[in-house]
Amino acid sequence: MGIQQQKVALVTGASQGIGAGLVEGYRRLGHAVVAVSRTIAPSADPGVVTVQGDVADRATAERAVAAAVERFGRLDTLVNNAGIFVAKPFTDYTLGDYAAVRGVNLDGFFHITQLAIARMLAQGGGGHVVTITTSLVDNPDARVPSVLASLTKGGLQAATRSLAVEYATRGVRVNAVSPGSVKTPMHPEETHEALAALHPVRRMGELSDVVDAVLFLENAPFVTGEILHVDGGMSAGH
Repeated sequence: MGIQQQKVALVTGASQGIGAGLVEGYRRLGHAVVAVSRTIAPSADPGVVTVQGDVADRATAERAVAAAVERFGRLDTLVNNAGIFVAKPFTDYTLGDYAAVRGVNLDGFFHITQLAIARMLAQGGGGHVVTITTSLVDNPDARVPSVLASLTKGGLQAATRSLAVEYATRGVRVNAVSPGSVKTPMHPEETHEALAALHPVRRMGELSDVVDAVLFLENAPFVTGEILHVDGGMSAGH
């Protein structure tokens, strides 16, 4: 496959958990990958270029998109995976909590999505944006007070639908995956039993559950504006 023909995916929050799984998943698909994280080591895989930086900073977004174009010649898919989740009673949130969550979840989405879509339009051939949100947006749970997640990720779900309609005639699809609690380094093992109980299927999600959902959307050309719930039945009720 020529360097200009190989598809290229950009994944944020790529150093561990779902993000690292997405890098592997897109490589299995044959995509080259730009992997972005504050703490990410260079990759020995010639099909992966890593970019260190905070997604809340526009300069990181600029460097990431530039890396895709300079190293691989194009950008076809953006996966907005980077996110911060802080579960606290609403009145306990600090200004620091608010700034951190807003910075990664909203500013990070805005900067890199704007630059990525601009690149997709400039090169022609369309593209795909997928954002990882949270099932709590649609299904608040008193046992997991997390208004900042709902405030930011809920905005991203609305933006997903809006962008999908805005760019539908120009070949750029925009979707989201809305997971329940997934076994990642974010959740200590001692919390797993309680988190599993939040889901009707009585288990937590695996990394592969979310990765497979993103790759399904990647290979679904007639699907755009979709919020795909991968949450063990949370979206259906309790």
